[in-house]
Amino acid sequence: MYRNMNDWTEIRRRVLVEGVSRRQILRETGMHRQTLKKILEHSEPPGYRQQQPRPRKKLGAFVERIKQILKADQAMPRKQRHTAKRIWERLREDGFTGGYTVVKDAVRELTQKTQEVFVPLLHRPGEAQVDFGHALANVNGQLRKVAFFVMALPYSDATFVMAFERECTETFWEGHVRAFEFFKGVPTRITYDNTKVAVSKILGKERRLTQGFLQLKSHYLFQHHFCRVARGNEKGVVEGQVKFTRLNYFVPVPLAGDMAGLNRHLQQRCQEDQARRLRGQPGPKAELLLEDQKAFLPLPTTPFEACRKFSTAASSLSLVRFDGNDYSVPVRWAHHPIVAKGYFDRVVLCGDGSEVARHIRIWEDEQVCFEPLHYLALLETKPGAFDHARPLMGWTLPACFALLRRRLEAERDGDGTREYIKVLRLLEKHPLPKLRAAVEQALAVGAITRDAVAQFLYPREDWGATLFSLAGHPHLRHVRVAAPNLASYMDLVGGVA
Repeated sequence: MYRNMNDWTEIRRRVLVEGVSRRQILRETGMHRQTLKKILEHSEPPGYRQQQPRPRKKLGAFVERIKQILKADQAMPRKQRHTAKRIWERLREDGFTGGYTVVKDAVRELTQKTQEVFVPLLHRPGEAQVDFGHALANVNGQLRKVAFFVMALPYSDATFVMAFERECTETFWEGHVRAFEFFKGVPTRITYDNTKVAVSKILGKERRLTQGFLQLKSHYLFQHHFCRVARGNEKGVVEGQVKFTRLNYFVPVPLAGDMAGLNRHLQQRCQEDQARRLRGQPGPKAELLLEDQKAFLPLPTTPFEACRKFSTAASSLSLVRFDGNDYSVPVRWAHHPIVAKGYFDRVVLCGDGSEVARHIRIWEDEQVCFEPLHYLALLETKPGAFDHARPLMGWTLPACFALLRRRLEAERDGDGTREYIKVLRLLEKHPLPKLRAAVEQALAVGAITRDAVAQFLYPREDWGATLFSLAGHPHLRHVRVAAPNLASYMDLVGGVA
């Protein structure tokens, strides 16, 4: 086969332009007439073209076995499927005597036939897609796995990202609330996968929605769309944004003092990304976002309360259980009905329609969160339990409080601890820095009872003499007040002046 383009071109020119006979070319080059015919028919070497596939005599009986293995792999995790090498090894155990290459080629052909082809989709302004991803972050010096919420707008490719401790109803709600505020509007249509947070049961093409998702939808009035099962490609934009976020916003691993700091970093990256222009787009994301915002629904006048409510009762230990963890309430609420409100970052406990306690939310399991102030009223009646009270373990107070307790116990036999607890109860109404200053003043003057300490918590009036100015009151200048006659008082009481 001639592959030199110079010779190929020269032969074609001599025969087709100069009129040299084919027989003359055959005598000069010694090539076969079929070769010369191919040169004259093609402007360049066409290469080898196989007319029919080569027969695979050794593999023929094992093709069905390969198909069975590949079909069974569809039900297995992607990382736990057969490679071509592993299929070849299994075929050899079944008596196959051929080589690895022929099996590899057969596997490639069969998998190519089963690969799906997708239709490019049109994305209109005002639509959104939502998904969760996971990545590692260094929060407060601890490397841990966080879940991050992603809302992407396919038309402008603008994205909002927020990190949470885990994916649940509260974080799902909070992600939507923050995303709508970030984009300054509500998308008209949002596409989801079949997350259990939103879908309680799949009924063919229909979905039975959870109560929590219906509450969110009723408040913001957007339309929903759920992908088919295992069809993440139907929300391919947000799938790509989850990968982009993980590779760009979490590489290198971000450092943050708390989750709020991490989310400020992520929101800043989302804002900066809006200056980027995608291939084929007329302008940066920020300009296309304006078109999205024109199509958005307006934000509701009242914000959505992104908390899960749970009605329960405080136990005899003055604890309320929410999401597997216990949170304390003031002891007067023990055995009383309590409504627990679980937000993504806090737990608020309410009784009789008003807030009675607030705690930072715990995301580990079977933990207890105590507030020492909740138990001081009970300890005042049981001062003997003060040193063994679990809610007070780890409660660090300034050094002046320990000195105050020692002096109270030394001066008040049997009642010093109770008086000290009364002083601590002043924290129920006054902040610790202010009470600390009052305790230090009380120790300095030797007045260490609860009532004495309380006197230093309130501003003291200036006892200096004050004069009344007559300026602006000319009519008072002629008023004269006579000195009192004390003899009249003595007459009234029957005494002698």
